Amino acid sequence: MGGERRPKARPEAGYERKADQPFAKRPQAIEPHVESAAATRPQRPAVQREEGEAEGVRLSKVMAERGICSRREADELIERGWVFVDGRRVSELGTRISPDARVDLAPEAKMQQAQRVTILLHKPVGYVSGQPEPGYEPAVSLIGGDNQFDRDTAQRFHYSQLKGLAPAGRLDIDSTGLLVLTQDGRVARMLIGENSKVEKEYLVRVEGELVPDGLALLRHGLSLDDKPLRPAEVEWINDDQLRFVLREGRKRQIRRMCDLVGLKVVGLKRVRIGRVRLGDLPMGEWRYLREDESF
Repeated sequence: MGGERRPKARPEAGYERKADQPFAKRPQAIEPHVESAAATRPQRPAVQREEGEAEGVRLSKVMAERGICSRREADELIERGWVFVDGRRVSELGTRISPDARVDLAPEAKMQQAQRVTILLHKPVGYVSGQPEPGYEPAVSLIGGDNQFDRDTAQRFHYSQLKGLAPAGRLDIDSTGLLVLTQDGRVARMLIGENSKVEKEYLVRVEGELVPDGLALLRHGLSLDDKPLRPAEVEWINDDQLRFVLREGRKRQIRRMCDLVGLKVVGLKRVRIGRVRLGDLPMGEWRYLREDESF
């Protein structure tokens, strides 16, 4: 770009990568249990309340692991009596079942899921993806009828769609690009669940001097919060711009990775999540995820 040149590699004496302490996971409570009356049918849900170790797996956990819905949504569906295990209606929270039991949803539950929307936003700088911060607005405040990009080809926006609409992933205040907001727990789990490996692609403008083997370290070999990072795809696309493809989403991950190899991020834009691209969506506008699209 003009007379600019790619940052040169330069070793730094006493170079050390810093890491923060990880957060401890809160232990899950073990539910009391009772013996199931249908002991001869192990595939039926076994709700147990007598003292002793609980058997089976929580129904809500099974539903989440199978991608039926999130655990919170599962509890809501169970309370409404919209969940069937091996053909039997289950309406009691905490029910435990065999891991290989058949789980079905009532038509009402399927209809409710079909009405939930997923929105793609081109987030500008200055908006936070999650909870609002002093002086900044949340990205969800940009969702409205006036800046709907696909208003002529998709359903019209209704403010009821803001209920339960939450970002599926983070994008920093000073970053731009594709941000997903969804009412659908299945989508959120796919994108930000603990075992999610959906790719996220970024264009990153940097300045500074890269340490020796810095590009190789960016691809694999760095740790954050005392935990090794998954392998990433990183390549130069011009003298001061890198392309990153990540399969995880740590807090300010790319900026912190670049700091560890002598580079400073001066611009970051997310252009793809899974198979969905930002494309020609204008900054500050949004559109619905189409039926023919998936991450």
